[in-house]
Amino acid sequence: MPTTALIDYGSGNLASAAKALARAANGKSDIVTTADPQVVLDAERIVLPGVGAFADCMRGLNAVPGMVEALREKVLKEGAPFLGICVGMQLLATVGVEFGRHAGLGWIAGEVVKITPDDKSLKIPHMGWNEIRKAQSHPLLEGIPDKAHAYFVHSFQLKPVLPDDLIATTDYGGPLTAMVGNENIAGTQFHPEKSQAIGIKLLENFLNWRPG
Repeated sequence: MPTTALIDYGSGNLASAAKALARAANGKSDIVTTADPQVVLDAERIVLPGVGAFADCMRGLNAVPGMVEALREKVLKEGAPFLGICVGMQLLATVGVEFGRHAGLGWIAGEVVKITPDDKSLKIPHMGWNEIRKAQSHPLLEGIPDKAHAYFVHSFQLKPVLPDDLIATTDYGGPLTAMVGNENIAGTQFHPEKSQAIGIKLLENFLNWRPG
């Protein structure tokens, strides 16, 4: 049975993410929560969650011996399907500017910057249910209606350099990045594991996704 590796690096909503992935897999894929780079190298696909500050999450990921190298080997060289969730998606960026400038994985060109709504009465963090507005079609959004609602909790957003890397937006006093993607790499700012049927559908799509 194929294995999906859910990366445990001390930052992420692991229990609910694992539960949602298992529900989406419906017995067709093993969901393994792991901090072992070898498990990542042996997996068919990879999910990187993340909660908290960009710098702390990147520091935590770098602190797991061999993990970043295993991710690069599996995702960049072997082309394994990859999904980043919330800060796990933000770590794909070139740099994050929360509490200074900090290098990310650099898989999606762009910066993670503070949300600055046009309407100053809107509170930060952006928290709650909001629309996913498709900027382009993507296999992970197949069967999900445009402007479906998903659950967000964030104060920063990834602003991709290349328009082709922007898959979906949401609106909170102006457009915010909701999803990015490039080849076998995808990331959602919203939490699929907290987004009920829409989130499970996206995870199902990810578990069936065969890029390229």
